[in-house]
Amino acid sequence: MTSDRGTTLDAIGLEVLWNRLISVCNEQAAALIRTSFSTVLRESEDLSAGVFDARGNMIAQSVTGTPGHINSMATSMRHFLRVFPTEELVPADILITNDPWFTSGQLNDLTIVTPVFLGERVVAFFGNTCHAADIGGRGLAADARDVYEEGLAIPIMKLYERGEPNRDLFALIEENVRTPDVILGDIHAQVACNDVGGRRLLEFMDDFGLETIEDVSDQILDRSEAAMRDAFRAMPDGIYENETFSDGFLEDDPIRLACAIEVADDSIVVDFDGTSPESKLGINVVLNYTLAYTTFCFKAAVNPEVPNNEGSFRPVEVRAPPGCILNAQRPAPVAGRHIIGHLVPNLLFGALTKIVPEQVTAEGAAGIWISQMRGFDERGQFTFALFSCGGTGARPNKDGLGNTGFPSGVAGIPAEVVETVSPLILHRREIRQDSGGPGTFRGGVGQTMRVGLLSASDWIVSSQADRVRFPPRGYLGGADGAKGDFWLSDGSHVDPKLQRRLPPEAEIFLSLPGGGGYYPPLERDPDAVLQDVVEGYVSIEAAERDYGVVIRRLKDVEKLIHLPEDYDLDLAATQRLRNERACA
Repeated sequence: MTSDRGTTLDAIGLEVLWNRLISVCNEQAAALIRTSFSTVLRESEDLSAGVFDARGNMIAQSVTGTPGHINSMATSMRHFLRVFPTEELVPADILITNDPWFTSGQLNDLTIVTPVFLGERVVAFFGNTCHAADIGGRGLAADARDVYEEGLAIPIMKLYERGEPNRDLFALIEENVRTPDVILGDIHAQVACNDVGGRRLLEFMDDFGLETIEDVSDQILDRSEAAMRDAFRAMPDGIYENETFSDGFLEDDPIRLACAIEVADDSIVVDFDGTSPESKLGINVVLNYTLAYTTFCFKAAVNPEVPNNEGSFRPVEVRAPPGCILNAQRPAPVAGRHIIGHLVPNLLFGALTKIVPEQVTAEGAAGIWISQMRGFDERGQFTFALFSCGGTGARPNKDGLGNTGFPSGVAGIPAEVVETVSPLILHRREIRQDSGGPGTFRGGVGQTMRVGLLSASDWIVSSQADRVRFPPRGYLGGADGAKGDFWLSDGSHVDPKLQRRLPPEAEIFLSLPGGGGYYPPLERDPDAVLQDVVEGYVSIEAAERDYGVVIRRLKDVEKLIHLPEDYDLDLAATQRLRNERACA
């Protein structure tokens, strides 16, 4: 490949260009995070940022971002260019939409795309998708009957035209959301970050003498595709099936998710036939979001080193019957689409254990619990999305991660931030002992939270939670993680997905799931079990019950920081107990 200045680019030269593109995207995302108004972006980083060539191919993304946003944004560019072909755009145009079927599956996700011009010619696009803390309607909850109840829908249109803001659209958004300063502030941050990315890209092109980035894009995408095809070619051909279950709504039957992965030479077809039909309430998933987490799954499990871009997506085909819960049809309600969508990697990993068990994780809490809380305090109306994470599944060579967002990648919000920007108070947030599934490698632990309100007014709460009926499963002899739970201070266990009005003195309790274990727990290193006890992840009783490891607490252990020498690990008793269980 040759640049516009005639310099031949070998693999090393291409790597230099690639790393520069990644740094441009990272600067784009950093600008978004630093200028945003909401904790959803600033703390949880529920966002994505990426660069596309002039044809709409996603080339690179920032290291910050969720697969549900970035991978679905790759598809959404096709829709933007269908409505606004490149030749119809002019400098300082900026596009926007939150159409769930064109982007990441719910109205709360706003996608903003900015063309980058070199002179009068479009040479690239920068795009980002971000979760808006509010978009009107019923609020972020799963109890709407159709998408029209869920908030303000923005078709693909211009947010700015020739640098002039679409004042009618801004006014419409302001009138339809509960916290307009926060929402409009985040939108301006989304605009600013694309501008940062565009300016840095033009500097990059000037530094390397590039008139276009098409050649660079083609080589990056072709190499990414070839790397994925090589990885698929190394897998045995065949069809590999699996199923898993979501709670759905507690008064209804559970949701069945089914898949068949067909490996054929250098490509893969994933068929979700057999999956439950659409729900009458808002936990449905659009195909774009299903596709996003499917492509992420294979990149993560089969070839994690390959770039996440248009090229790496090409060898994967996704099929899902129209009208099933993973291919919901308009106008199905979709606000809680992540509840089901985040289970897709767990579903596919289960099938992949039959061919690449050393490359997948056991089932985990599957993403995030988003507790949407709104009401009034002395400052006026508030809307707050509390992001919280459970444990990830154990890996075939390492323990799972505690209280970590997977597959979404989003983070929880520090208690200090929650209590500063809202009238909520976190009375308790602690590690949930014994929640990680026992195994040679233990599942990640969940957490327990107790949340109240510092206000005299009622408040409305919905927690988009799952894994309350079905625990995250362990793999290949590993035990299941602990199920989640959600209850109120009056002791009632209610469906967390449905909105509920509470009196100001009421409190909610969240107990997040732990991840499943990997391989048999009796093969876990006793010293690792001892360290789990020291850290508070595993109780002494569970160490003996689940792992066959006998540990005794010494008398002087009542102190803040525990050390291994504060406990007695009885190796002889442990060996006897494990031998007895092996014989049994």
